[in-house]
Amino acid sequence: MMEARRTATEPRRKPKQERSRERIDAILSTTMRLIGEKGIDAVTMKEVGALAGGPIATVYHYFPNKSAILAMLYERFSEVSRARLTDILADVREAKDVIAAADRLLDDYLGRVASDPAIQDLQNAIQADKALKNLDIAETRHQARMFCDHVTALIEPDKHEQFERMVLLIFQLAGGVVRLALAEGQAESRRTIEDYRSIIHTQLRMFL
Repeated sequence: MMEARRTATEPRRKPKQERSRERIDAILSTTMRLIGEKGIDAVTMKEVGALAGGPIATVYHYFPNKSAILAMLYERFSEVSRARLTDILADVREAKDVIAAADRLLDDYLGRVASDPAIQDLQNAIQADKALKNLDIAETRHQARMFCDHVTALIEPDKHEQFERMVLLIFQLAGGVVRLALAEGQAESRRTIEDYRSIIHTQLRMFL
């Protein structure tokens, strides 16, 4: 059952030639543009194929369904997130840097999602699809592990396990907090983000 859910969101073929990679890039960029213009529910495989410069059969040649396209879009978003996380963590050298890094991560994530309606719609779709949500949970665990691997040297050894659980919760809750903030008015949105920032600071200071 788990295997069926996993493969349903995987591409049919892995691109090996430059032409195939370019074709997949065209499908992904077209899908993302359409999502931003009309929302995920209104986007069809047929329309993606037509606007990406090829027949619908070409889209199905690489992707079994729309969920597989969304999964690859999410994976690319996650690759950028990991790279940004790595860059931010590079500045963490002592305990006081941890909270500053957490602030930068929250602001960076909020800025990326807020600046692109397509990313907002993609994030909402991820939560509505069980298979895609499993990808999101796995990615959240991975990024939380990246954070902990870099920071736990600054934490007392007997607190490592508790710290890792707390970081996972912070990372997992960030998506929901940002979605809530973006659905609110400007003033309320700002308060929501600052309330969450305060929670993060309080939790991190318990270990630093």
